[in-house]
Amino acid sequence: MIKMVDFLVRTDGYSHEEFTERWQGEHAAIAQDLPGLRKYTTSVPTNPDAAEYDGVLELYFDDATALNAAFESEVGQAVQADAAEFIDLEAGPTLVVDETVQLDETHD
Repeated sequence: MIKMVDFLVRTDGYSHEEFTERWQGEHAAIAQDLPGLRKYTTSVPTNPDAAEYDGVLELYFDDATALNAAFESEVGQAVQADAAEFIDLEAGPTLVVDETVQLDETHD
């Protein structure tokens, strides 16, 4: 599997709280329907005033082909259009990585 990790910055006009509510609510309801999506996590800083980013997004797919197809799909286009309304898409870095789990005590 591969993972896309996105460090997100809210657009001007959104407080951190408004950003979080939109991102983890209305936007997540659209994004969870991306074709081929295997896992979807959102993380927000515990101290947003001291953080450089408003959130960290992790999307898991079987491979790069599945990731690309997801964002080229109709749902993917809707996700990107919605995100552009409250996320500064150029502000934070995006990484596509191969994940190696060194320890995971959350699963037996």
